[in-house]
Amino acid sequence: MRELDARIITDSVKELCIKANYILPDDIRKSLCEASEFEPFPVAKNTLDILIDNYQIAENDNIPICQDTGLACVFIEIGQDLHINGNLEDAINEGVRQGYDQGYLRKSCVSDPLRRKNTGDNTPAMIYYDIVSGDRIKITVAPKGFGSENMSQIKMLRPSDGIDGVRDFVLRVVEEAGPNPCPPIVVGVGIGGTFDKAALIAKKALMRDVDQRNPDPFYSSLEQELLERINSLGIGPQGLGGLTTALAVNIEAMPTHIAGLPCAVNINCHATRHFSVVL
Repeated sequence: MRELDARIITDSVKELCIKANYILPDDIRKSLCEASEFEPFPVAKNTLDILIDNYQIAENDNIPICQDTGLACVFIEIGQDLHINGNLEDAINEGVRQGYDQGYLRKSCVSDPLRRKNTGDNTPAMIYYDIVSGDRIKITVAPKGFGSENMSQIKMLRPSDGIDGVRDFVLRVVEEAGPNPCPPIVVGVGIGGTFDKAALIAKKALMRDVDQRNPDPFYSSLEQELLERINSLGIGPQGLGGLTTALAVNIEAMPTHIAGLPCAVNINCHATRHFSVVL
């Protein structure tokens, strides 16, 4: 049994909160640059170039990519042979508290959804746990802004709706979202499981690099088809028109009940921020 001091987790989460808000992942940078190169509409191309300039300034000057530094979504994959010396959840929240304070990041968390009092330190984090084999812990911090989160939806489709029902639902969600999630967007789609599991795997789909397709050819083909149809909607960067409404559609699927076909769409803006560390 390997042991790990909880203070190391706190330090790692703190650094990830700052890094994820200051630096755009390589796959998103590359995708934005490619989109700018091939975007035929001048306004759309100029908008993409402004987004590229923005992330370069953020990294060079150590400032947030976006003023909405998001709720801290923290994904934990913890090995069953690892023992944490200290309280894991407290360690994660302390890392978020320190990261948002020392990184001068906007605190966007309210303690109650109706009474709306700000917690003042962006805690508690939204934490998701998976138990895996081994004696390591993988921590992924993904700040989630709510311009895009608010545009996400879930629908309990009927099995008879099939692939056409999934296609229609995903396209409708994106079309209804329009410019609100600050396109170009990344579209995470979760199919199967239960009401809550579909939403979770849709969010996890956003962690996959936009240049990596689903390993199942069936879903890989569906991802490409949906991406092409979304980009033909003409919404474009920041909703100003063009061919670049989405950078990627990432689909994750899992088993479900014979009577169900849950489908969740979790949208992220062009600042699809996430960084990981393995301890």
